[in-house]
Amino acid sequence: MRTPVITLGAVAAASLLLLTGCGTTEAPEAAAGDEVAITVTDDRGEEISLDAPAEKVVALEWNTAENLVALGVMPAGVADVAGYTAWVQSEPLDESVTDVGMRGEPSVDAIAGLAPDLVVTTTDLPETVISQIEEFAPVLVVRGADASNPIGQMESNLERIATATGTEAEGETLLDGFHAKVDEGKAALDAAGLAGTPFMMSDSWASGGQVSIRPFTEGALLTAVTEELGLENAWTGEGDADYGLGSTDVEGLTALDDLEFLYITNGEADAYAVDLADNAVWKSLPFVANGNVHRLPDGIWMFGGPSSMNDYIDAVVSTLAG
Repeated sequence: MRTPVITLGAVAAASLLLLTGCGTTEAPEAAAGDEVAITVTDDRGEEISLDAPAEKVVALEWNTAENLVALGVMPAGVADVAGYTAWVQSEPLDESVTDVGMRGEPSVDAIAGLAPDLVVTTTDLPETVISQIEEFAPVLVVRGADASNPIGQMESNLERIATATGTEAEGETLLDGFHAKVDEGKAALDAAGLAGTPFMMSDSWASGGQVSIRPFTEGALLTAVTEELGLENAWTGEGDADYGLGSTDVEGLTALDDLEFLYITNGEADAYAVDLADNAVWKSLPFVANGNVHRLPDGIWMFGGPSSMNDYIDAVVSTLAG
């Protein structure tokens, strides 16, 4: 995925099926010393058993870090703190968080030095790295995204992290807030007469004079959320099986009629506004000619959790409905 990439005690007694079915948890059981034992099944099918809710947690992907902060669990360590700070503004890290290297290539020594109760990562991290970390700490691995069920996977990831950290109530509140935000956003767009309006979501970059465009296809999280708001995705091309991301160029956009064209740069170079400013094909596109190209605010993590999606909904509603 291309981003400024965009990767334990007694078994509990009562079982709880996660809403999305992507993993299972078992409810806590009182243990000696008032501790509670937790078992969570991750997206590898592995059972992660904890003698008590994890308090000292390291997150190796930004969506897992975002969810921890949103749940009230400040991570002890995060991969690429500077990148997270630039791209994930919905849930800021505090100064106590240790940088443990890059996403996809974290420092195993730095993680070990923090002596975490739990490490949370995604299936994007190589299994060889996960195995090294498992030599000294339990690792909960969630799927970074699932294009067949993007919102469900986002919710499942939050739920399992909440279970592992004993913050289930906070998790339920976050998900309730997300669904309420969707309903409020849909109502605002409906009131503005935008129900059923076609849209396309993308990002882009320029290299060697060529502009590459990455459409967020039907399986992308942002696309799914926008559809929940009552808009209709106009891009029919296929994306990858995880993140629902496609590929095209400016000529590939000529098949589109007028629509609301949404994009995010998160502070990087704006290829649409700069590199395509004088491009005849770009300027001839109906949505460009009609002024329906919308750059959304920086700091919205396109592959994040409910907090980032809430910010995205606010941005879409503010941009399109005023």
